[in-house]
Amino acid sequence: MKFKIVSDFKPSGDQPEAIDSLVKGLRSGEKYQTLLGVTGSGKTFTMANVMQAVQKPTLVLAHNKTLAAQLYSEFKQVFPENAVEYFVSYYDYYQPEAYIPSSGTFIEKDLSINEEIEKMRLSTTSSLLSGRRDILVVASVSCLYGIGNPVEFQKNVISIKKNQVISRTKLLHQLVQSLYSRTEAEFNRGNFRIKGDTVDVFPSYADDAFRIHFFGDEIEEIEAFDLKTNNVLEKYEQLTIYPANMFVTSPDVLKGAIWQIQQDLVLQVD
Repeated sequence: MKFKIVSDFKPSGDQPEAIDSLVKGLRSGEKYQTLLGVTGSGKTFTMANVMQAVQKPTLVLAHNKTLAAQLYSEFKQVFPENAVEYFVSYYDYYQPEAYIPSSGTFIEKDLSINEEIEKMRLSTTSSLLSGRRDILVVASVSCLYGIGNPVEFQKNVISIKKNQVISRTKLLHQLVQSLYSRTEAEFNRGNFRIKGDTVDVFPSYADDAFRIHFFGDEIEEIEAFDLKTNNVLEKYEQLTIYPANMFVTSPDVLKGAIWQIQQDLVLQVD
């Protein structure tokens, strides 16, 4: 899919000239270009037209979460059919651990994670690994730190398709390896549940859940369903399920780390 602007407005005033100049600069290999304009002059809309003309995955960096949210909202309206994603720090509050020598006081680490922003971060990662080219990520500069290993994330992506022969047990093992948790009670993001010959999966990056119907060791149907009404929203011929957490680790890396820790312990004891 290509970037496609959906808007009743067209570039006007100095915008067409600016768009043409920026597009030519990008195509000629210019590394740095600056778009100048006062507040409300339509710089975001101008850049949207540049993205539509160039048709390349785009990263928009903002210096704080407030501006990033504003830009995300504006680009989402302009590109409703494309993968516009939001990637900022998911902490609502973060207090690092600290020690005050004068009073001998130790302050324990305290934090609060915003689940909605965490969902959007995982949605961003999933879109980037999906192979789509019409991706626009709006992010804050600080979000670049503390991200998981994309190679390990890719290793734990689960791909299934209708009529595929795979045992239900094997699929469940893959879900656990991708950090999904089985539940029989409240069905939240990052959970899966089993009901007879069906497996329900609620991805951490989506608003709707998936239902996988088995007939023996064969996948009979794959559906998306509404969590409130249980109504089927869409049927799929194939489906990709991305890990429930950004910090997923494959078994070989985990075994290697455990072995290295054991070797270090032996050296310390000796």
